[in-house]
Amino acid sequence: MGHPVVHFEIASKDYKKSQQFYKSLFDWKIEEPPGMPYGMISAEGDKSIGGGIGQVDGGKAPSLTFYVMVDDLQAYLKKAESLGGKTLVPPSPIPGIGHFAMFADPDGLAIGLFKPSM
Repeated sequence: MGHPVVHFEIASKDYKKSQQFYKSLFDWKIEEPPGMPYGMISAEGDKSIGGGIGQVDGGKAPSLTFYVMVDDLQAYLKKAESLGGKTLVPPSPIPGIGHFAMFADPDGLAIGLFKPSM
């Protein structure tokens, strides 16, 4: 079995407007942690994954990213590079949750990797 997609992120020019749009469209439950311009989307049901909607950083275009769970972030970054990809973010901690990294595929699409804390 392949590695599962475990999280997605929508980066928006107006994240509050996007949160309201997706809440209204899909009845998603979205909670925003205090002091953070990011809304966590609850995973509901046995075939659902959670996600988030946040603000686009400085002049970047809106985007959609998905994260794949792997057991070794650096090994998968190296493998992606050997297949024509490019590392965008090296392995980085998410306090209390795990670690993530990001790479661009050969078309330049950003893909996230995730390794949970054990």
